[in-house]
Amino acid sequence: ILDEAAKALDVDVQYVDQGHVSEKVTASVEQLAAAGCQGIIICNSSDTEMTSAIKTCNDNKVYLAQFFRVISQENSADIYQAAKDSDYYIGAVHEDEPANGEELVNILLNKGDRNIGLIGWEQGDATWLGRWEGYKAGVDKWNEEHPDDQAKLSEPQYAGTTSEGGSKAAEALMAADPNLDPLQGAIAAVERAGKTADIDIVSTDFLPDLGDRLENGSMAGESGGHFCDPLIAFMMVYNAVKGNYKDFGGKFEDVPFPYLYVSSADDYKNYEKYFVDQLPYTDQELVDMSKLSLEDLRITAQSVSIEDAAARAGK
Repeated sequence: ILDEAAKALDVDVQYVDQGHVSEKVTASVEQLAAAGCQGIIICNSSDTEMTSAIKTCNDNKVYLAQFFRVISQENSADIYQAAKDSDYYIGAVHEDEPANGEELVNILLNKGDRNIGLIGWEQGDATWLGRWEGYKAGVDKWNEEHPDDQAKLSEPQYAGTTSEGGSKAAEALMAADPNLDPLQGAIAAVERAGKTADIDIVSTDFLPDLGDRLENGSMAGESGGHFCDPLIAFMMVYNAVKGNYKDFGGKFEDVPFPYLYVSSADDYKNYEKYFVDQLPYTDQELVDMSKLSLEDLRITAQSVSIEDAAARAGK
């Protein structure tokens, strides 16, 4: 989607893959600034890494926006303030993680699961903490409304970002409680245990074979399909570089973005049709998007959905 937007707007883009490694995250911002980039969009980035990223962009007069992450105003007040104070940090495009967690846990609750295991990646990650808050809220709400049909949520097992870590975490959950239904688990471990029919799994970030997995039952539902987040961050930085968006010092542009949710093979087929087989925006729509005010861009970000893409494609 970024390559298509760059082509439509005649923008040169460079990519650096930092692999979630902290020192590479900060080095990548320095590398792009040194290469003469006028603007940078960054993913993934922890709050602490943003301290260095913002300083590098301030020093080099390079505009910066995040996507898939937002600095926590509550947990990282000093870093949030530094972001607000910066003349070059624009803001963050990110999902509503508490709402995401609640939606995912409701998929399980509505499928009859009452014993839910939880797998996270890194302790303290702002996105993970928001999602966990949503899982807990969903279970608490269910229990309040169903006093005779209580659900329970485990403490999280942490898996990092590797497949091996996910397998070990799921195995630890199953070993600790043989009746447990892992929430965000390693499919392979559940399959090895022969429990695909008994344990429903939901998670975030679409798998490449998600359609098949929804069909065969190894996944119960997933949120994701959010590769337009970087597009909105790209448009913010593009307009800053062009001088259309100005005066970033003293404020933080917080741009929430909706997840797409699929919980059946048919849901995924519609996603595939309008987001995978073709891009959800034409070149002309991308050019039109680049001319929006920041407020109208924010409204556009919130309207992204499978239904919206289908309606525009059917014009």
